[in-house]
Amino acid sequence: MDLHFGDSKPTDDEREAVDALLGPPESSWEGADRSDADLRWARGGREARDRRDLLLPGLHAINDRVGWISEGALDYLCRRLTVPPAEAYGVATFYSMFSVRPRPATVLHVCTDLACAAVGAAELCAGVEARLGPGSGVSVERSPCLGLCERAPAALVVRAGAAEQGEGVALAAPTRPVPQGLRPFDPVPGGRPPDPRSSNAGGAEIPARRRHPSQATAVVAPATPDATILAATAPETAPAEPSPALAVPQAGQDGLVLLRRIGLVDPLSLDDYRAHGGYTALRRAFALGPAGVIREVTDSGLVGRGGAAFPTGRKWQATASQPDHPHYLVCNADESEPGTFKDRVVMEGDPYALVEAMTIAGYATGAHKGYLYLRGEYPRALDRLTHAIGQARARGLLGDDVLGQGYAFDIEIRRGAGAYICGEETALFNSIEGYRGEPRSKPPFPVEKGLFGKPTAENNVETLVNVLPILTMGAPAYAAIGTGRSTGPKLFCVSGSVDRPGIYELPFGATLGELLELAGVRERLRAVLLGGAAGGFVRPDELDIPLTFEGTREAGTTLGSGVVMAFDDTVPLPRLLLRIAEFFRDESCGQCVPCRVGTVRQEEALHRIAGRTGADAAGDIALLREVGRAMRDASICGLGQTAWNAVESAIDRLGAYE
Repeated sequence: MDLHFGDSKPTDDEREAVDALLGPPESSWEGADRSDADLRWARGGREARDRRDLLLPGLHAINDRVGWISEGALDYLCRRLTVPPAEAYGVATFYSMFSVRPRPATVLHVCTDLACAAVGAAELCAGVEARLGPGSGVSVERSPCLGLCERAPAALVVRAGAAEQGEGVALAAPTRPVPQGLRPFDPVPGGRPPDPRSSNAGGAEIPARRRHPSQATAVVAPATPDATILAATAPETAPAEPSPALAVPQAGQDGLVLLRRIGLVDPLSLDDYRAHGGYTALRRAFALGPAGVIREVTDSGLVGRGGAAFPTGRKWQATASQPDHPHYLVCNADESEPGTFKDRVVMEGDPYALVEAMTIAGYATGAHKGYLYLRGEYPRALDRLTHAIGQARARGLLGDDVLGQGYAFDIEIRRGAGAYICGEETALFNSIEGYRGEPRSKPPFPVEKGLFGKPTAENNVETLVNVLPILTMGAPAYAAIGTGRSTGPKLFCVSGSVDRPGIYELPFGATLGELLELAGVRERLRAVLLGGAAGGFVRPDELDIPLTFEGTREAGTTLGSGVVMAFDDTVPLPRLLLRIAEFFRDESCGQCVPCRVGTVRQEEALHRIAGRTGADAAGDIALLREVGRAMRDASICGLGQTAWNAVESAIDRLGAYE
């Protein structure tokens, strides 16, 4: 195969970034400086191709160091991994956080999605853009939801090359476990050298300004033009983020199950976590055995919390029973649905709970390797989880012999790079494997052929942390919470026109009105969006809807991932619908025609009818319905199938454009 490399060469910084991840090149083909170079021959190609999954971490390494991905850097990375540059270019251009064109080292991402748009994101963007001109050294980019809806409006500053400027050191690089018998600095046979920094065995406090490999980040929320510009021009001066507990208005209250440790336990302290019941569930899992764990999860009635509501026990059983090996566990922490931020709060406030839950899930499904696919816009969650995984390894809670039980399990974090579609499980697998994050056709299903073509159990953060109370309190007690068909507690992300936005934990069966009362819903409520951009609107007179999967379905809407976004009558509904349409147009992967074309046609129609009502809008509304049906019936994945939901519900339930 002719890989068609160009003549561009990497800079020293770009080469060092790639070599820090992959190790030094071993042949002239890979770029080693050897006097006996003979580029007619490539050695080690099979081993290099087996590392195709390092393409996304390699792109991150370059982008973190330089701020963009040049042709020379891409070619060098492709040589190291024996990947055709054309394919790697397709991957690099798939993600919104990467750029293949020169740009400043500092990028300011300003959220313009639903919650932020309702509180002046457009004015914030205009003010920032007016003051940060072309010569400012800052690239201002309008961003989809940053997962900071409880503190809207929000902005995220990312500065490349920060380590070289003395602002930090690398705390999180994707690493493979060190084989038994090797010291931390010994070379790993056939692969990357381990990163001794990943364990952070000393337990040092992680700085408030996040420091990834060669990168510094700062979060500004709630954002003002002055604070945003200060953070963009001097991110090291940005104030520390508030405690995750501030995103949990119920923090410290009795009766909480999933949120009980947030605000009470130091998220950096493994000892504090264990003192508050941590790792009790894993010990019970070992006592029950894999089949016993699956039986408990099945009997509890736990279903997926990402929106699909598939029974977790059935998924685990199907994975565990597959004869093909190895099995994999994947935690989907790429929550990108506008209005969703529950997983972020859990990962920042109780990271060891996720590590423990993933270990239990791996044990039950026969997996020895877990991948945690983390949203690229969550720098503090990355730091907290990197620290937690390192501490767990150092204390024998991950590795070759977990808790002395003879079970080997380890976790590797993979950073996303800004692609909503990667929340779909098979698109996520493609992303980890080093391909464009496009969904696969099913069957085969992931439990049969998932990550790397092997049986894979995939769950999101909230689903996994529910396993801990199932094992500690027992399946019958857990199932007694909630309703018969929707068991257990549920996390809800409440934002918008409320006085106390944040994450709320309620048992299934509570009504929408009860939840909004807790959050302090404001007067003159116009509409409530359930389930995020892929969900649907309900009217103020429908607040008695029970918050269960079956209750919302019977009411003609959806619970989705737990988004509850309230809007009063000051928020222009047509502009809101147009932003939803713009979101789906931008986030469509383009693989299938119904979604690729339909999302564009939907946005065009909404642009045409903006400010029009009645008969003037009737023709375009009819077109919207036709396009919406086509997307719902023929799209390959849930993005296209749900892209029309919110617009349809606004027209039918709220009387938009009448």
